[in-house]
Amino acid sequence: MEQPAYAIGLQYWLKKMGYPRLIIGGFLLVLFIMAPLTGSDLTTQFTNVVNRFSWNAVLVLAMVPMIHSGCGLNFGIPLGVLAGLLGGTLAIEMGFTGPMSFVMAIVVSTPFAILFGGGYGALLNKIKGGEMMVATYVGLSSVSFMCIMWLVIPYKHPSIVMAYTGVGLRNMFALDSFYAGVLADFLKIDLNPLGINLVIPTGSILFFALLAFLMWAFLHTKTGTAMTAVGSNPTFAKASGINVDRIRMLSVILSTWLGAVGVLVYQQGFGFVQLYTAPMNMTMPAVAAVLIGGASVNKASISNVVIGTILFQGLVTMTPTVITALIHTDVSEVIRIIVSNGMVVYALTRKTEGAK
Repeated sequence: MEQPAYAIGLQYWLKKMGYPRLIIGGFLLVLFIMAPLTGSDLTTQFTNVVNRFSWNAVLVLAMVPMIHSGCGLNFGIPLGVLAGLLGGTLAIEMGFTGPMSFVMAIVVSTPFAILFGGGYGALLNKIKGGEMMVATYVGLSSVSFMCIMWLVIPYKHPSIVMAYTGVGLRNMFALDSFYAGVLADFLKIDLNPLGINLVIPTGSILFFALLAFLMWAFLHTKTGTAMTAVGSNPTFAKASGINVDRIRMLSVILSTWLGAVGVLVYQQGFGFVQLYTAPMNMTMPAVAAVLIGGASVNKASISNVVIGTILFQGLVTMTPTVITALIHTDVSEVIRIIVSNGMVVYALTRKTEGAK
């Protein structure tokens, strides 16, 4: 018996959206519905979700270039984060304040991102097929190495060095006098004077939109098309005259630079800089978010970034409030770990399917 047209259409959209996204999206919707029933202010929770989206979206966007070039999920994103941290701390050390400190942080972090990304890309070109496994160790080892360097590099600025000895950087320091809120406060929509607890960080969202548009435009250029070809079929790309290694290295450098900018955007929204082992915590949320959005290990789009970041950050934000109010036990960290690692496992186990 032939299926009706609506049934075929429903099956198509279910397959296109993917059951994990539908389940997580449905669960997030239930959390939003239940929030007022548990005594939470819905507009406050919505503000928190939007804020976390604006902090993390650029870091998730950093996954796209390497996925397109066939290098897989960028588990080495801590390299980009470290470049951003170097740019931010050196901009402060040089005496820049306010919006200029944010601009200089990006400027200073760029050569570090190119250097780290170039070395990282050269390494990945030598171990094609095992990029994601090696990238994990690259990220861990680089963070551990910088834990030493944060104590050795001769920073002198009193706002960031350890107060007792004056040697080495603090584990965490505030950015109130520097680039805290430099994007979030730009064109900010604040409805608190009207009695509505809703704040939209317009500047941060516009900054992400700009980077997302530039990434979309780049992927539609000749070089971007070559990058997609390398990720889809490197043998065919090489036969077409494309320098596969050069394109792969370019994607790694671009991903590393976006990671550096992404952590600076995160810091300006969060209001603090976290050093030492903190960059290790940046990898899994970014990877999980792009996978929740529908990306695979060799295919990703801007829509995957937006949808995935909203779903993941919404889940992380809403779960503590709603679930804790219902069962009087904080299981938010458990759910975050299950979602993060579960989505990574899901993506890796469907690698062959995604390549079709």
